[in-house]
Amino acid sequence: MRLHLAAIDDLDAALECTISKFADDTKLGGAVDSLEGQEVLQRDLDRLKHWAMINGMKFNKSKCRILHLGRSNAGYKYKLGEEWLESSPAERDLGVLVDSRLNTSQQRALAAKRANRILGCVKHSITSRSKEPHLEYCVQFWAPQFQKEVQVLECIQRRETKLVTGLEGMSCEERPRTLGLSSLEKRRLRGDLIALYSFLRRGSGEGGAELFSLGSSDRTRGNGSKLRQGRFRVDIRKHFLTKRLQRAKHVLSVWLTFISD
Repeated sequence: MRLHLAAIDDLDAALECTISKFADDTKLGGAVDSLEGQEVLQRDLDRLKHWAMINGMKFNKSKCRILHLGRSNAGYKYKLGEEWLESSPAERDLGVLVDSRLNTSQQRALAAKRANRILGCVKHSITSRSKEPHLEYCVQFWAPQFQKEVQVLECIQRRETKLVTGLEGMSCEERPRTLGLSSLEKRRLRGDLIALYSFLRRGSGEGGAELFSLGSSDRTRGNGSKLRQGRFRVDIRKHFLTKRLQRAKHVLSVWLTFISD
């Protein structure tokens, strides 16, 4: 893997748009609101094709897709070399399925389906167990937005507790308490707070701290710090990690006090 990363180190040289690299997964993107913007993105695709030819590499064109974001997106077409790239209504990004409106409902349904399938295997063949975290993998990004989606995931945990010997006669509320389990909703909040701590205290990831900004206020009870809330022209980001944490005021103040100490 390190040799591969060294080989593609100069992949983004002279590119005008934003490029993201993770192992062998490369994404090129930019704000395209005019024909000029389309030409800039196409020039970068031509540069990537030229780089591949010089370095004796090939892009897997069958896996290259265009994901147009935004309601008023013009949907320009692009090509890699001589072949036109196909557009897609939804694409998988590092294991998370995202559609053109940044909606992750498909990912939530897929996570629930996989978890239920594993529980079925456990129920019918106790020797077949999987520890893959389908319900919590990258959940800071695709956390449920609506109560009905929250309940779909919670039902999976309740179904799992039924498989524990001796708890069959207990209610759905008693089984998790007996096992010392928190609800998945509380676990997601805990994960969000841990992610916040990593960003603000440790500067996790390149540029990650820019996701959050702290403001000072003499009117804040308990500490002088609070998350500064940005303004957005559309509501597409109202369920993102940054917005969810700003709404969790009942626990966030304690964490901010700890961070500022």
